[in-house]
Amino acid sequence: MHPLAKLDRQYVWHPFTQMRDWLAREPIVIAEGEGAVLRDARGREYLDANSSIWTNLHGHNHPKINSAIQRQLKKIAHTSALGLANEPASLLAKRLVEAANPWPATRDPQLTKVFFSDDGSTALEVALKLAYEFTRRTRGTPAGRVSSRATQPRFLSLDGAYHGDTVGAVALGHVDLFHKAYAGLLFKTDKVMSPYCYRCPFNRAKPERADARDYRKCNWECVGQVEETFSTQRKSGNRYAAFVFEPAIQGAAGMIPQPETWLKRVSEIAHGHGALLIADEVMTGFGRTGIVAADVRRLISKRKAKLEPPHVGCYHGNLFACHHENVQPDFLCLAKGLTGGYLPMAATLTTQKVFNAFLGEYHEFKTFFHGHSYTGNQLGAAASLASLEILQSEKSIRDRQKLETVLRNKLKLLWQLSNVGDVRQVGLVAGIELVKDWRTRKPFDLRERAGIRVCEAMARRGVLTRPVGNVIVLMPPYCTTPAQLQKMISALREAVTICFR
Repeated sequence: MHPLAKLDRQYVWHPFTQMRDWLAREPIVIAEGEGAVLRDARGREYLDANSSIWTNLHGHNHPKINSAIQRQLKKIAHTSALGLANEPASLLAKRLVEAANPWPATRDPQLTKVFFSDDGSTALEVALKLAYEFTRRTRGTPAGRVSSRATQPRFLSLDGAYHGDTVGAVALGHVDLFHKAYAGLLFKTDKVMSPYCYRCPFNRAKPERADARDYRKCNWECVGQVEETFSTQRKSGNRYAAFVFEPAIQGAAGMIPQPETWLKRVSEIAHGHGALLIADEVMTGFGRTGIVAADVRRLISKRKAKLEPPHVGCYHGNLFACHHENVQPDFLCLAKGLTGGYLPMAATLTTQKVFNAFLGEYHEFKTFFHGHSYTGNQLGAAASLASLEILQSEKSIRDRQKLETVLRNKLKLLWQLSNVGDVRQVGLVAGIELVKDWRTRKPFDLRERAGIRVCEAMARRGVLTRPVGNVIVLMPPYCTTPAQLQKMISALREAVTICFR
């Protein structure tokens, strides 16, 4: 066993990992990486098929991000945001606000303020606290006073939701396997059905060899239940404070994509009932859910006409999943790919109206009492600025669009496998659901470790990813070549065939 593997087994406790299984074998110890390729301590190479748990957008060791961090290191690595400002964080906040408002300034809501934190969980925690206190203050409960249980602001999220692992973020989630153990620590939130077309009880269509969203037969009962839930809560006299969702596709729920127009419909319902929208774009943000072809043409034409500086180009559908359906949230939560996957950093964007609710004289104590030691740190902000510049370049936009098309074509090969029940893709996110028989949609019991076994077999073939239950995730870095993508799909196909023959 490699000496580093021995040290890991002796001292390290890994997240979301059954450590008894971990200790039974030698772990892969990653030593270096270049582009979409990772190398372990023994010199073996692997393709990073899930962008290092959904974070690494542009590939490892990217020269532009490396240079940005090195330049910043020569100045300063970190100073506190409590009472001090700094250059890269200020520039980044401006760029994020520009990216988050692709429409004219006359359209509401406009996202105008950025609160920096550490990771996806804290980005949601910030939004949760802000929405809670904003609702209390605007619905008549003065700051410092405790609401009665019946009038405390309440939150609605989706069945199967996962929004992080801090206590507040866990309370917003509805994955029993992850959250049940902590029930005694949590405040109650409500849930509504997720638009999971493949396993929707209202979908009358028989299984086909296609994405279930394309052949579903229903009457939008999932939207009807959202309307009913909001109406019922409104009759109680305590309207929901906010509706929390991942736009376009739910990640840890099992890569559950939303059918077209679902997001637009439910967002209008939520706003119509006076609820704020909290969009969790920790996984879906920064181009992960795809490019709108019209935006590529518009961007290139404006570049040629020299109508915009090189760093501007965040058009509809370009960076954030919400904008694919013209939805603008009141809170936009970002992390993971914010720094290109280099450093832990997060941001919660919100409106001037929310910001104003926390303004007052010092003695009123309207301050937002929340913060982190590394909020707005210079290294993370420098990496993020470089990542945004890459994302908004013509080359990156074109390359992502091409890679999305290649992924769609290569995934078609998986329909030949009887243990593949559904193949769902949103942009550069793919979820392949494993079943005992595609004709019946019968799932594997989690104890059978179907997803884990397939991923282990893929690793033996030089491809690394991690399952979500029985769903295999493919989320390649944007620099992945067609040949590398072909290897990822081939490794998955061979692994499924071997594991279930």
